[in-house]
Amino acid sequence: MWPFTRSDELSFRRIDADFAVGGQVQPADIDKVKAAGFRSILCARPDQEETGQPAFGLIAQAAARAGLEAVHIPLSGQLTEGALIRMEEALDTLPRPIFGYCRSGARAGSLYAAVLRARQ
Repeated sequence: MWPFTRSDELSFRRIDADFAVGGQVQPADIDKVKAAGFRSILCARPDQEETGQPAFGLIAQAAARAGLEAVHIPLSGQLTEGALIRMEEALDTLPRPIFGYCRSGARAGSLYAAVLRARQ
């Protein structure tokens, strides 16, 4: 698949120079996201998917404090037209590189790959 990287205990897979994916982050991890060089965060995980998961609002607040932009495109299953449209908009406006996350990184990666395919 993609190279797996650990940056100061932040694990992620870089898809290309603009986008990488990883698992769930905590608000306290946002400084690690920034230190790894990311300028934006994209969450593809619905709130309350799992007990103990931080709400996206908490991640967005921590991102704002760190000077990062954050976008929430929750996916609970299949890719939807609405999610793809929102992802296209995010890719057109968010500063890069972008750190995309969900539970494992798979949904965030699927969203990115689908938009790249559609743009070809």
